[in-house]
Amino acid sequence: MLEAHAHQQLKALLRQEASALWPHHLSLSRLVGRSLRRGDHSLIRLAVGSDPSWWIGLLVPMALSETPLALVVTDSQRQRLLQVELPRLARAGIPLACAEGPQPPAAGVLWLLNHAELIEAWRQQQLAERQLVLPHAERLEELLRAALAVTVEPHHWDQLRRNIPSAEASLLELHERLNRTVLAAPRHPGGRIALGDHDEAPLRQLLALLGPLPRPWERWLSAQGQGWCSWAELNPALLQWTLQRQPLDPLEALAGLLKNRGAIVIGQLPAQRAAEPLPTAALQMGLNPQVDVRLGEPPLADPLPLYAPLRQPLPNSPIYGEHLLQQSRRLMLAQERLSVVLVDDELLRHQLTSGLAGEFGSRVVHESTAVESNAVLCARWSWWLEQQERLPLPSQLVVALLPIASLEDPLTAARVAQLRQLGRDWFRELLLPDALLQLQHAAASLRNQGGQAGTRMAILDGRLRGRSWGQRVLQSLEPWVNLSRLLPN
Repeated sequence: MLEAHAHQQLKALLRQEASALWPHHLSLSRLVGRSLRRGDHSLIRLAVGSDPSWWIGLLVPMALSETPLALVVTDSQRQRLLQVELPRLARAGIPLACAEGPQPPAAGVLWLLNHAELIEAWRQQQLAERQLVLPHAERLEELLRAALAVTVEPHHWDQLRRNIPSAEASLLELHERLNRTVLAAPRHPGGRIALGDHDEAPLRQLLALLGPLPRPWERWLSAQGQGWCSWAELNPALLQWTLQRQPLDPLEALAGLLKNRGAIVIGQLPAQRAAEPLPTAALQMGLNPQVDVRLGEPPLADPLPLYAPLRQPLPNSPIYGEHLLQQSRRLMLAQERLSVVLVDDELLRHQLTSGLAGEFGSRVVHESTAVESNAVLCARWSWWLEQQERLPLPSQLVVALLPIASLEDPLTAARVAQLRQLGRDWFRELLLPDALLQLQHAAASLRNQGGQAGTRMAILDGRLRGRSWGQRVLQSLEPWVNLSRLLPN
């Protein structure tokens, strides 16, 4: 039986390497082997902060299985797979053949896909009976939304006019109309300018009357309806903009992807309450897990030192920027290791970076992986969570703003409006859970430092103590111990 064979091979591999950083390798291997053998759906929830060595428990039963498989990975996961995990399996005498590219490989060879390639293979009916393995489930919706996105660059307008010269004058006029709308809109720090249906309607009506359209215009024309959101991303230096369109609910747009197909969905997801059903969109995609298990509790760790003063101004206060600068200065004093300051608001982040640079000079950098040992790094949350493995372990993480998505972002505003129309609590169902998951990942990176002295988190956002939901933020960071005052290291 596959489960028993994988159990034996993995146990021998772990014994040979004499390393078991993650305690649930064998359990994961058996769960994966069972799902591959039965061809059903399994949802495996790992604890936030689980060591990435869990990959070996996923790959061993896949290497031993004769089932046609497709593994869907991000770029960073692909790099780890090819550079770390596959050589590790080969040294243990468990080779895993894998192939990349748009065409399905021969039977017995793992098909390695990214999320855009998965969607294209499904649309072209190339998946056949292949079972899907989907790691990074905590970001599945985000990754599929990006894969379904339609982007129209400035050169695509020129290409469209060349392909359909009879409509050149009309296309120039419509482009100029959109150009005036984008350039006249109030400047958003993120460079995103929302576009409504009335802004795009004339262009859609014209393209619907024209002949075959070049890419990406045919995709842009078909991506319409209430389930899509449009915006322009402006490059103010060049006075150019790109047209963006993404689905609000990518899982719903991929309805039926997992129906009648085996699937293993695995990621660092929160535990599911017994009475809480799976999201409707997941059911529409075809996910119906026969196994829904939380594998492992968060690793035991000393309480995280947390500095969060009781009385702090709210982010919309006029003195908030000065508050951040003063508190950040105090936190950086006498620090001999890396300090990281996280804030998504672009204007506020650049102001804070400039203010700290005036105090600490070249130690202060903005979103750079080339840092000194005592650097002060200012960055967005998404950048830090993607790049933290390439950086020295920080001595402190300063949360200048909690990672709650801004309603000034067109995509976030459209998703919130959709929930409002349904009468749902958009903040506690959408914005707050996303923020808590990012905070938990950030806290896990601090706890995994092996007990280095001075590791702490500071939250300078007044909403933590001033809003009722702040208690949920504190609960998500447990265990932690309150730092009532700052002490020199």
